[in-house]
Amino acid sequence: MVVPELRPWRAAKPHVVRLADAVRPRLARVAAATKPQVARLARATKPQVARLARAGKPQVARVALPKTWQYTAGAATAGLALAAGVVTAAGPWDSSGQRTAERDRAVALGRAGGADHGSAPGAPGRPRPAPSAGPVLTGLGGVSTVKSAPESKALAGALDPLLKDPALGTRPAAAVIDVTTGRRLYGSGSGTGLTPASTTKVATAVAALSAMGTDHRLTTRAALEPDTKEVVLVGGGDPTLTAREKAEGSASLRTLAAGTAAALADRGVREVTLSYDTTLYAGDEMHPIGVDGNLARVTPLMADEGRTDDSTSGPVARVPDPAADAARRFGDFLKSHGVKTTAPGPSKATTRAKTLATASSPPLSALVERMLTNSDNDIAEALARLTAIATGDRADFAGAGKAIGSQLRGLGLPVKGAAFKDGSGLNRADRLTPDLLTALLAKAADPSHPELRPALTGLPVAGFTGTLTTRYTDGASGVVRAKTGTLSGVHTLAGTLVDADGRLLAFAFMANGTDGILPTTTQKALDRIATALAACGCR
Repeated sequence: MVVPELRPWRAAKPHVVRLADAVRPRLARVAAATKPQVARLARATKPQVARLARAGKPQVARVALPKTWQYTAGAATAGLALAAGVVTAAGPWDSSGQRTAERDRAVALGRAGGADHGSAPGAPGRPRPAPSAGPVLTGLGGVSTVKSAPESKALAGALDPLLKDPALGTRPAAAVIDVTTGRRLYGSGSGTGLTPASTTKVATAVAALSAMGTDHRLTTRAALEPDTKEVVLVGGGDPTLTAREKAEGSASLRTLAAGTAAALADRGVREVTLSYDTTLYAGDEMHPIGVDGNLARVTPLMADEGRTDDSTSGPVARVPDPAADAARRFGDFLKSHGVKTTAPGPSKATTRAKTLATASSPPLSALVERMLTNSDNDIAEALARLTAIATGDRADFAGAGKAIGSQLRGLGLPVKGAAFKDGSGLNRADRLTPDLLTALLAKAADPSHPELRPALTGLPVAGFTGTLTTRYTDGASGVVRAKTGTLSGVHTLAGTLVDADGRLLAFAFMANGTDGILPTTTQKALDRIATALAACGCR
């Protein structure tokens, strides 16, 4: 049986396909390296597929912080916290758990393998099955047959020596929890607030999803002020709005201009004053790190994240004023449809302005997955400010941080020791604890919070996607799904894995004070810990 890809997620497919471009040399290697684990995990897990209806917009209630580490994923009697059907309801996956876009890319490369990717073996005119992304996805979609979680003492014996590696700097910390029960199995400095770097995005994802829901879309619109022939391009906070000829699932500035021109023609208007509105956000647009290729100015109106080349992820020079640049491009597209415009300037659409056309982003679930897989700072900052707007806080850096903290507190998560100064983790003043990071992952696995599932499904797969594409080339390749975090002197890793007995665990490893140590050395030290955890039955 094949679980079909949900229609709202088709818009996200091209972005994941581009991510898979990077893995071509490793597909065969991953398949070979993970074959033993696949067989082992097939015996230890029993995938079940059940269609569940997508939950509506979540209602966040304030609850008392638990006194123990029972961030239950529905209690032990509920079995593994993450049911395959819930995963399917949260994103484009087939019944084996592989992203269908990754499948399609592998098929395009002529690769064979896998068991259930939508084509009958030997069927004429159909592509051969593609290789799976690895047993971590089987773990996310299966039910553990292991009666007990790893023992804390045994885990300590396996992990303590690795945490003493000098490559982890002066302030290493770690936490491991059993996702089925939410019980903490291991902790070393797990309640200490450390600089998290990009693992902050896990918190941003959970806060945004809880505040707005998976189906929320970000809408850019063009509005006509009556009697003035002023067209205002109103930013709706969508950093994925694109001016490129091929929108590939994103909201298209070209299509928006075409719709606007048609609406103007219906009114007999062929010449307008062009303005743009960025008042959705407040406060400084410039991140405290200043001008940096990792992030454009934070504004609710931009095209292609203000990038100056055709890239879709990673650091690159950005335009000085993304909103003005987007408005200028919009004006050029209007001119191509016969509408004469003035040079655009800043303004604010009045309540009397009539909407001419709109362009909406993919659903929030798709944006969250793209943010986590690519470690996209522009999406992260947008989601942080939109969370502030959704919760009634001021849409600036401070208000966004307050909103994230409030949402997590309302979910009953341990925010003590945490500080949110931005949504991306580029601010060194951010603080998260290993306890909070693992609790976030467990909460995202909670069957009573299906709206949070993209915070797990968007995590990069070791040796296969996103920021983990070039890591774990052996050992735990395909077994670890995790968000990375990297700043000068800071390296973090937080995610999920399936251990040697088929148990789904959540982990967070944080290393601060690594100045002077080669970054790849620290990253390999973190990867060794995750690999050891995956290989450890620890009983």
